[in-house]
Parts: sequence; C-alpha cells; structure tokens
Amino acid sequence: MISSSGAVPSLSLTPRSTCSLYPSSVSPSSASSLRSSLSGVSYQSLHLSGAAISTCQKAKTKKLKVKCSVSEPLKVMISGAPASGKGTQCDLIVKKFGLVHISTGDILRAEVAAGTEIGNKAKTFMNEGQLVPDEIVTAMVNARLSLEDVKQNGWLLDGYPRSYAQAQSLEEKKIRPDVYIVLDVPDEILIDRCVGRRLDPTTGKIYHIKNLPPETEEIKARLITRPDDTEEKVKSRLEIYKRNAYSISETYSSITKKIDGNRAKNDVFTEIDSILSQLQNKKRKVIALARESGNGSIQDSSNENSWRGIPTRLNNIPHSREIRKYFYQDVLKATQRSITNGRTRLKVEINIPELNPEMDVYRIGTLMELVRVIALSFADDGKRIKVCVQGSMGEGALAGMPLQLAGSRKILEFMDWGDYGALDTFVKIGSIGAKEVDEEDDIFILVAPQNAVGNCIIDDLRAMTDAAGPRPVILINPRLKDLPGSSGIMQTMGRDKRLEYAASFENCYFFRLLYYAGTQYPIMGALRMSYPYPYELYRRVDKEFGKEEYVLLSTFPERPTSDEVNNAFLGKPRSGEVKSNSGIWDEFRGQRMVGFVSSIYQWAHEKGKIR
Repeated sequence: MISSSGAVPSLSLTPRSTCSLYPSSVSPSSASSLRSSLSGVSYQSLHLSGAAISTCQKAKTKKLKVKCSVSEPLKVMISGAPASGKGTQCDLIVKKFGLVHISTGDILRAEVAAGTEIGNKAKTFMNEGQLVPDEIVTAMVNARLSLEDVKQNGWLLDGYPRSYAQAQSLEEKKIRPDVYIVLDVPDEILIDRCVGRRLDPTTGKIYHIKNLPPETEEIKARLITRPDDTEEKVKSRLEIYKRNAYSISETYSSITKKIDGNRAKNDVFTEIDSILSQLQNKKRKVIALARESGNGSIQDSSNENSWRGIPTRLNNIPHSREIRKYFYQDVLKATQRSITNGRTRLKVEINIPELNPEMDVYRIGTLMELVRVIALSFADDGKRIKVCVQGSMGEGALAGMPLQLAGSRKILEFMDWGDYGALDTFVKIGSIGAKEVDEEDDIFILVAPQNAVGNCIIDDLRAMTDAAGPRPVILINPRLKDLPGSSGIMQTMGRDKRLEYAASFENCYFFRLLYYAGTQYPIMGALRMSYPYPYELYRRVDKEFGKEEYVLLSTFPERPTSDEVNNAFLGKPRSGEVKSNSGIWDEFRGQRMVGFVSSIYQWAHEKGKIR
C-alpha cells in the first residue's frame, strides 16, 4: 500500500620543559595539604621533604575501559620502555601545550637525592631495576593531580600508570586522559640507548657516548653511569615494562596512539603534535558551542531530548545546506554512540531523496560530504580512519562497475580535509578488500558497497572485516542484495552464506521517506532509527500556507514490517493492543483514511503498479 520510493511499488523497509611539584601559584597551605594527603599512606609513613619539593623541577587480568573525556584542558598520558624518548617528547609537549609535567621517576629520584625515609626505601627498588610499590606512587600522583595548576593548565603523566591497579585507582577517582601515547622502539635500540647513557653529576644533563657525546674532555671525565643503566638491569626493566604494558594497553585501548619512536625526535613530535592539536581543537569547538547555547556548561549534543524533529520540504532536490547538515549530525551521533558502546559491524541507511539510489537522483557529492563529516569527527579524537571505495569488479566492459561510484575516490582525495593535515595522517583513502587493512587503522568507513549483476562484493567485504578483527567497520548506504548473473551462478553458489553475512551488520542509523505506491510525491511519512533508540514512524501533515510538519505516529523496538507501518497509518491496534474509543471524529477520520488508502490501492492494482 505504501511505497518507500518511486521505483518500488511496495514498502521495502529494510611551559616550558620543566615544572615544579609546587609551582609558584600554589600556597604553602596547599603544599601542606599535599603532604597531609600522603601522610596516611601505609608503607611506614610516606612524606615529601622540603628539599625534595624544592629540587623536584622536571617532573618525569582485568580490562578497565576508559573513554576520552571532552572537558578542558588537555590531559595526556605518555608511555614507553626505558630510553624510548619519553623525556625528550615530554619537554617538547610541555613547551608547545603548556601542560604540567608529572613524572613519578623524577619525584622519586628527588626523594632519593634528599635522603628521605621514602627515598631510601625507593632506592632499593630502583637500584635493582624494580618498580616502587603501587600504593606509594599512586598516592603521590593523586595528590599532585589535585592541585590547582593542574586543573587549570592540564597535565602530562610521564610513565604512569604502569599497572592495572594504578590505572584502576585513577579511574575510581574519575581521572581520565584524552589520549594515551605509546612510544614504540625495538628492544636492541633501547638497550643500546641505556647502556651508552651517561650522567653529568654536576649539571644533571644526560649524554650518550655515541649519539650525544659531551662537549668537552672536562665534562667527559666526570660522567658516570647510573646504577640502573647496566645491560643486565636494562633487560630486567624491559621485561618488567612488557609484563605491565599489556594490561595498560587493554585499559586505554580506545584512546591509545602508538608512535614509532625509532626516528628523529622532531619527526616523532610532529606526529604527537598533530594528535594533540586535533584534540585541543575539538575541545575548543565544544566550549564554543556551549557558549553559543547561552550557558557555561557543556551539554551532550547527542541528547535525544534536544532533537528538533525531521526537517520539512524533503522532496526539494538538491536539499538545502541546513537539511544536509542536520542529517550529517544525526548520522554522526548515532555512529558515535554505537562505537562507544562497543558495536563493530555497523550499517547506515539514509535514503533522503538525493541519497536514495533507487530514485532518479543520486548526488554522490552529498554522500561524500557525509562520509567526510563522520571521518573527521573520529579523526578529531585521534583515531586513524580508512575510507574505502569499491574498486573495479572486473576487466574489459566490467572495469568501471559499479558505475554509481565511478570517480568517487578522486572526489574524496580532492575534498577539503581541514587545517590539521588529516588526510594521509589520520584519514587515508583505500579500496574495499583485505589488503587495505593496516595495523594502524582504527575505524573503516566503506562507501556504498554494492553488488552488480554477475559480480559480488560480499566476498571482498568479508575478507576485509576478517582482517579488521574487532575494529569497527561502518557501511554507508550498502546495497548487498544478491543479484543473479545471466547464468544464475550467484543464485546457487553460496548465496545463503553471503546473504547471512550481509545481514550480520546492524543498523546504527536508518532513515527513509514513505510514499504512496508508485509515486514519489506526496510524502506520506518517514521511518527513522538512531542508535540506541527505537524505530520511529512519522506521519507528514500539511499545514496552512503550504507548510508541513512530521508528527510522531508510533515507535517500534525492531524495524517494522510493511503491514505494521500500514496498520499504524490506518490507526489499527497492534497485536495484543486494544484501541481506545476516542470519539466520533477519530472514528470518522480513520474511516476516511481507510477509504483513501483503499482507493489508492485499487488504482495501483488496476495500473499494474502492485501485485
């Protein structure tokens, strides 16, 4: 009775480099509070000496899933094995972004140098290449993070947490990073860096006998090797690091960025700078939006209660910028919620008129703009996105199939991808297939994968998702119906398995306009679903002066069938429901609707529009 598009006769719904532990802005009472917060820690009274405070200038299983926070300012964790270059990168990060650098190693070494009780006990562990007990380190870090300078400027945690227990302690106090950076360097390089490292006891500067030799013979003569920089102890520290690295990686897997640390320091920092700049830019946008809304608080723009309804005049093609922007954001929020909740095989079906391939108009530019909005949003979170377009499905005459996607890869490559070098850094363009899956990819967006007569994309698609593993794969407007070739091969060889695989993707967003059978106008209503909310059925209502609106008619926990949609428009109760008596006017209106739809049905049947 109702058609989802004009071509389908029935409904088809399917500052610096150093920072003191107590900055000048912190009052003596605040410092006293910090010592008080540490004094109750077990392991025989833990305290920080005044000498340690004044000299500490350069601050260096289960799965606990942490999500990126969105509040100002930046909060960063950096991790890596001994000699991976954390100290160097921390200097550059602090200089560029002004974060408070907190290094547990420097705090503890300051205590050792001051000869405090806790320093002497920590010295035993450190000289043996062992980690200081969690309860001591955690108490120190928590107390430091509570100070005002950290709250105002943001923080950079260097080499912490190092165990699941430490990460759990931070999470319990709702201390969450925006990004977890891991410097990845081969073991042999790390050992060489450590064994060749030398310390100037006069200035505290670190040299390397090959990579960074001292400037003068005088300096060279007084250099010493730190007790924990022997090859034996370095290997021990590496083993300890590796034992803890896995649990930390699992804890912060959703926000982990692995950086190749076996490069020049400026090359390493360029990549880190790009990640942090994008995060900072996104935070500023959130703050700006909150201010524009007239209040100082940051609200969740995905809140369903703030949704303003379906735009009108949807049959006007091309759609206005306002309409397109509405749908881009609607799709984006649904996709973000799905991935946040652990969904990995997702499907977006958005068949507004200029994005409905079953109609005469299919505006590829609109589709690409939608893909760009989704990709850049995840790139702003530091994710690496692979946007894939279906390649050729054959040779000769078939080389250009599917024709709907011809040239779309070039369109993507020439699009504006922002001011932060997102393209080729966080966003890469590829083709659908297993060979396009790289280790650094976080999310895959597949643009309109579809079968063609005699050719099937599903096998390539399955190989790609197998290679992607648990990483999210998002299909945008797929058409994976199994189309037969002239020989009927696709109908008989593995058809059920292919269709079963195609059905394994769950809708995170669905939107389709509903028309009377055989027409593309007038619009009768719309069906919408935005994860995790139910399917919503809307009736289009004409208003005065040529205006219209969409009125919510019914909701469904699952995608409704054609009969369920028709019954909702006719006012019929669902199975197990009893329709209430709403008076003679509702009864008359229902009869009129039935009569009108019946007449449409009869006309369509006579014209051969439906069977």
